[in-house]
Amino acid sequence: MNKQLILSKRPEGLPKADTWTLEEHPIPKIKDGEILIKQLYISLDPAMRGWMRDVKSYIPPVQIGEVMRAGSVGKVIQSKNPNIPEGTYLSGTGGVQQYVVSGGKGWYPVDPKLAPLPTYIGALGMPGMTAYFGLLEVAKLKEGENVMVSGAAGAVGSVVGQIAKLKGCKVVGIAGGPEKCRYLIEELGFDGAIDYKNEPIRDRMKAEMPDGIDVYFDNVGGEILNTALTRIRRHARIVICGAISQYNNTEPTKGPSNYMSLLVNRARMEGMVVFDYAKDYGKAAMQMGQWMAEDKLKSKEDVYEGIENFHETFLRLFSGEKMGKLVLKVDED
Repeated sequence: MNKQLILSKRPEGLPKADTWTLEEHPIPKIKDGEILIKQLYISLDPAMRGWMRDVKSYIPPVQIGEVMRAGSVGKVIQSKNPNIPEGTYLSGTGGVQQYVVSGGKGWYPVDPKLAPLPTYIGALGMPGMTAYFGLLEVAKLKEGENVMVSGAAGAVGSVVGQIAKLKGCKVVGIAGGPEKCRYLIEELGFDGAIDYKNEPIRDRMKAEMPDGIDVYFDNVGGEILNTALTRIRRHARIVICGAISQYNNTEPTKGPSNYMSLLVNRARMEGMVVFDYAKDYGKAAMQMGQWMAEDKLKSKEDVYEGIENFHETFLRLFSGEKMGKLVLKVDED
């Protein structure tokens, strides 16, 4: 049997447990050209909250009655596709379920001998690609610049800061709590960290970057973004990657009131979606893999077990009770 998490209603505010229904269905038989993937790890990402909204976006919403969309990594246990033999490990968008049938499109081979499987949905997966292209393609990062990143202890933010350091920049991260801030400085090599839960954001931004910000990589939106706008330098670039502070709002999202700083500083603020760079994933993955092999880039996955525990694990995205990439283990290899 195949356990599947089905979207049963559209949530208002923070999703409750009855937003989904856990169902069991027979594992489908594969046809010629298809493969059966046993899912091992599921990626839990803030973007999943947006995918549940019935609104126009960069990707169609998950429909009521469908398996909840999610990135995943798994192993081919049956194959009628001559190009994908049994035993191959693949990463793709398999959804929150134990098994998935595919023709192979949208799935990419990964090697557990080179990196742990959860890393392929972390630093070597979509979060890592987001950081890489957001910094180097959207922000056009230059050596010696001042970089600030929000959500800095998360899957994307932690990689953003490390790449910026590799490129010779000063990096300050914003995170929630002293443990995360210590992690940024002591383990990831950030130059500074701001604890937004316990410190005055405006004062600390000024203290950490008295000369201002050249690149602000935003994962949280809200008041932190609004404050960062007051600290940008001339020709600064602001990358809008996410707005996790706003995803569970029951009222309309409010735009930043300090946006005129973009005009005064001839700066730009640009949204980015990682799917736009799909043709270059291979190039980025090779560079990221090389940095990891040289111990210049660290990846941290926070792994929890059991598809039955999806809801309480998913909520850790919004409570901050996790470090690095949030992953749900759904089966044994």
